[in-house]
Amino acid sequence: MSSRLKVGIAQISGEPYTVEENRSHCEDALARAFGEEADLVVLPEMIVSGYGTDAHRMLEIAEPVPGPTTESWAEIARAADGYIVGGLCERDGERLFNTAVAVGPDGVIGHYRKTHLFSDEKLAFTPGDLGFPMVPTRFGTIGICVCYDLRFVEVVRLMALQGAELICVPTAWLPGFDEQHWDVEGMSPQGRGTEVQANLSQVFIAAASQVGHHGGYDFLGSSILVDPTGGRTLGPLSGTEEEVVVGTVDLSQVRRAQTRGDLIAPRADRRTDIYGIAVDDRVL
Repeated sequence: MSSRLKVGIAQISGEPYTVEENRSHCEDALARAFGEEADLVVLPEMIVSGYGTDAHRMLEIAEPVPGPTTESWAEIARAADGYIVGGLCERDGERLFNTAVAVGPDGVIGHYRKTHLFSDEKLAFTPGDLGFPMVPTRFGTIGICVCYDLRFVEVVRLMALQGAELICVPTAWLPGFDEQHWDVEGMSPQGRGTEVQANLSQVFIAAASQVGHHGGYDFLGSSILVDPTGGRTLGPLSGTEEEVVVGTVDLSQVRRAQTRGDLIAPRADRRTDIYGIAVDDRVL
């Protein structure tokens, strides 16, 4: 099993409540990324539904998992022999979820519902109830979370400790948590936090954000792919324009990043005798 793969970041956007147009836009972006020999492509948060928080309108366009989008993505993944991680609005009975799925050649292999809802999302969505899935691929293990989840340091750490080597994060980065939008390098505050978390938990993080003004929201873009030492493999992408880019990572770097010197081993140096992270019935 090769630990090297090409990761695509599809920084695209969709108008809220225009599912067919947005799904077609995803297909075009995926064709571009897989055309550049990507093995795995990350799409933004709620890219199929568009980023909307009108519960009534969302109920009308939301879909199940598996459903039309995952079927479309599975067909694309099968043709490319690759993987897709992206966001959609999921309907389960009368409940709505801000959902991200991982899809491979055989269909859905990872199903995640956003745990930490941001701002107006609380008016429409139910908080996630599926935990944080560890998803096996032929390259290694990936984890999934969505946007605001990255603001909670336990999320990246618990996935890294359970074996995630690459964490895929569909996002729709918005202002509101921080006063600053971008720094002098064009990086959003969310991106800076992602760099720190990748370094501290020794894991790759690929974050693909929506960008531009859509549905009354100004998305920050600045999507990134960060390595386990906090260095950027890709990005930040534009803060205003759509982009589709592909970069190569070696997941074996995760293991190497866990030793920083003869007496510096951040995973081994954890004091699990006096603290831990509880996940279900386990303490990590």
